[in-house]
Amino acid sequence: MKQVFQNIVSGASEVVDVPVPRASRGHLLINSTRSLISAGTERSLVEFGKAGYLEKARKQPDKVKMVLDKVRTDGIVATFESVRSKLAEPLSMGYSNVGTVVDVGDGVQGFAKGDRVLSNGPHAEFVSVPTNLCVRIPDAVDDDSAAFGTVGAIALQGVRLANPTLGETFVVTGLGLIGLLTVQILRANGCSVIGLDFDPARLDLAASYGAEVVRLDQGQDPVAVASLLTGGIGVDGVIVTATTSSDDVMHQAATMCRKRGRIILVGVVGLQLRRSDFYEKELTFQVSCSYGPGRYDPSYEDHGHDYPLPFVRWTENRNMQAVLDLMDAGAVKVDDLISARFRISDAPEAYRSLVEDETSLGVVFEYPESESDDAPRTIVLADPEQPPAGAGVVGAIGAGNYAGRILLPAFREAGGRLKAIASSQGTSSAHVGSRLGFETNTTDVSVIFDDPEIDVVVIGTRHDSHARLVVDALRAGKHVFVEKPLALAHEQLNEIESARRQALEHGSGGRVMVGFNRRFAPLVGRLEKEVSRSSAPISLVYTCNAGAIPAESWVHHPSEGGGRIVGEACHFIDLARALVGHAIVDASMDVMDDPRGLGDTASISLRFADGSIATVHYFANGHRSFPKERIEVFQGGRVLTLDNFRSVRGFGASLRKRRWTQDKGQEACVQAFMDAVRSGGDDPIPFDQLMEVARVTLDLAAEHGTT
Repeated sequence: MKQVFQNIVSGASEVVDVPVPRASRGHLLINSTRSLISAGTERSLVEFGKAGYLEKARKQPDKVKMVLDKVRTDGIVATFESVRSKLAEPLSMGYSNVGTVVDVGDGVQGFAKGDRVLSNGPHAEFVSVPTNLCVRIPDAVDDDSAAFGTVGAIALQGVRLANPTLGETFVVTGLGLIGLLTVQILRANGCSVIGLDFDPARLDLAASYGAEVVRLDQGQDPVAVASLLTGGIGVDGVIVTATTSSDDVMHQAATMCRKRGRIILVGVVGLQLRRSDFYEKELTFQVSCSYGPGRYDPSYEDHGHDYPLPFVRWTENRNMQAVLDLMDAGAVKVDDLISARFRISDAPEAYRSLVEDETSLGVVFEYPESESDDAPRTIVLADPEQPPAGAGVVGAIGAGNYAGRILLPAFREAGGRLKAIASSQGTSSAHVGSRLGFETNTTDVSVIFDDPEIDVVVIGTRHDSHARLVVDALRAGKHVFVEKPLALAHEQLNEIESARRQALEHGSGGRVMVGFNRRFAPLVGRLEKEVSRSSAPISLVYTCNAGAIPAESWVHHPSEGGGRIVGEACHFIDLARALVGHAIVDASMDVMDDPRGLGDTASISLRFADGSIATVHYFANGHRSFPKERIEVFQGGRVLTLDNFRSVRGFGASLRKRRWTQDKGQEACVQAFMDAVRSGGDDPIPFDQLMEVARVTLDLAAEHGTT
């Protein structure tokens, strides 16, 4: 199927062939008929992409600061590679899609195949969208009109925040697509509306919807007009839907308002506010967030947990439905808002016209008729390679940031034949697969398990799927490399252990490797060699400045990410295990009281069979400008330190080494695994150690309720 992406580096729009996504749990698979380009949002994205690096940096000063912090801690080379990789990721375009339901995911209620729906799906022939972002379309509303429903919800949310009452007067500043929809919604609320813009055609449209208009292109004074039309009182509120860097828009809005008036910002304008404007009139100012309550809340959008209607009357879903109902009643009309139509295959031309013609409002994509049964879930990316003798043939599941930037390139460097890559939506795997030279891209993981040529499965998905995919791969006779953690529950570890035993008995596959790459870092090797010079037990302090991540992140979700102790601190427990070289015989953890209740600031104490001890400090309450990791080893009258995988030093020992670049051992880890696959030699990390670290980590997290 075809999907539209934008290259952030060049600003070019591309139509890419990707496999049809799956209707995953809680999702609808929709065959698109129409989708709408949001002129303001998508034009700004294209213009941002076309800007040079300096201009991009100027527009995102917060990101520049993050880059500078990373340079100080990780070095220039690592930072450059990270930034370049991030910019190379194409952006999926579009968020207002109309189509017919062709498949219903598990757990979905209230929808059936054949339903005509509006969703916030991207510009693609098939989209898989969570149900809270989908609404059924009334029979009387055609597909062209319905495609404006998601953008209409943005306008409606701005109006809701303004809380208009019958007979009030509102100004709409900026009569683009959202502004003109806002005019109609305010009129449907029984309000008088004054529209401001420089474009005569847009002003004429606003007037046809019943608004008084101020023709800024002719030098009309909006403050004087507002005063005249309200008998000198001032307007009840201003909804700003304009896009400009000027601060004058907000000053003008405040000047037009009556005492205790309301200003709602839907667009993007300069925000150097004048205190006197707001102080003297006691004005209310609020920024509107997209479609409404639920936006950017993973629990609502991704997991389908609705807000109770008696407490949150209007969610983003209910706003979308309300806009369609207004269209059904004839209160909102969009025929005059359609500036152009394009076939989805002509998307690059559509975006060129959007940038060149700033008067464009609604640009509609039309899609060919197709059936999901006929659309491929596996597509060819490159001609098959002839691998070197004995090379592993790789099937990858998951194409996220870490997998695409570090893990899968390491398998290519290790000589693997990259045959198939899978992801649920097919979009991330399309980009990563093409860049790295994978032969096929699929949304059907059974393609990887069923392929007799593939003997290595690489798993880089979210944590809750790891154990299931490891078991499936082992049962299919494959070797497995899985990003940490190995599992989220002891029962899953038992299943993995059983599946591995059966695979080894059958003589096919059975090798399991977890991506504990720090063991393989060059400076860790130097540190390990120095530790091994003495048989004395060690005292180890491992400090990880993990930093906070948002409480709503999937990583914290008990059943999806397992929490940060299970999901990340396992790395540091494993490295302590490797440096000591003896089994963990006791483990405990103290967790800092945290008002967020996340349990991600903790000190872990480990005791080993040889008498060694280790303390792993996993702290989420630090600052990102401080180096992330530091190891201190005390042994036999000397101290050895490793700082952020860039330097190692001995006190009382002749050890000193510094690297220009940070190397956490990712490539060496993968190379060791692939060498073992080819040679049939010992596992790079013994399987019993993988299980030991996994069980210790799960026990610690369970004891403190952090999983």
